[in-house]
Amino acid sequence: MSEVVANGSHAASPQDCEGGSRRRSWGLLVTAGVGGTLVALYAVVTPFVTPALRKVCLPFVPATSTQIQNVLKMLENRSGSLVDIGSGDGRIVIAAAKRGFKAVGYELNPWLVWYSRYRAWRDGVHWNTKFYISDLWKVSFSHYTNVVVFGVPQMMPQLEKKLQEELECNARIIACRFPFPHWIPDHTTGEGIDTVWAYDLKHSRGCETKSLEITREMES
Repeated sequence: MSEVVANGSHAASPQDCEGGSRRRSWGLLVTAGVGGTLVALYAVVTPFVTPALRKVCLPFVPATSTQIQNVLKMLENRSGSLVDIGSGDGRIVIAAAKRGFKAVGYELNPWLVWYSRYRAWRDGVHWNTKFYISDLWKVSFSHYTNVVVFGVPQMMPQLEKKLQEELECNARIIACRFPFPHWIPDHTTGEGIDTVWAYDLKHSRGCETKSLEITREMES
C-alpha cells in the first residue's frame, strides 16, 4: 500500500519536480520570445503608424510607374536641384537622379529612408542622391528649383503657402495625385490617380509682370 502524508496528498517525487522545472523553463522561454517579438514589431510598426497620428496624415503609397513617367515628363528641359517631399521608398528621387538631377528626398519614416539609400546604391546613383529623415514642416526648401510633392488634400493649402514663401521665382512645383487649391497649373498630364500638375512659381507669384515693369522703367 502506498504511503500517504497526513493531509492526504501524495509526496512529490523527483520526476514531478523535474517536470515542473522543465515547464517553468519553457514558460520563461515562451514569455521571452513573445516579449522580444512584440518589441521588434513595435520598433518596425511605430514609424509607419506615427505619421498617421499627426495632425496631417501623409501615408506611404508607392508611386506608380505611370506617375514616375509623368513627373519626368514635367521635368523635361529643366535643370538644377530637385527635392521630393515625402519621398517614400525613393523611386522618384532615383528616377530623377538617373536623368542627371542632384536629387534629395525628405521622409519621416526612417525605415523607408534607409531602404531608399540602399536602392540608390543598388542602382548606382547614390553619389547623386541624398535622403533625410525629417519632418517637411521643419525644412526650408528655398534652395531647390524643382519640387515634387505626393501629398494629401489636408496638407496642400499649408504647403502651398510654405512653398510660396520659400521658393525662388524660377522654381517649378510638381504635384501628384492632388493639386494645390489656389494655384492654376501651367501644365497637366495623366489621368485619375496618375494625374500630375506642374506649377511655375514665376506665374503664380507674378514675377514676369514685375520683370516687364522694371524693363519698361529702364527703357523710359
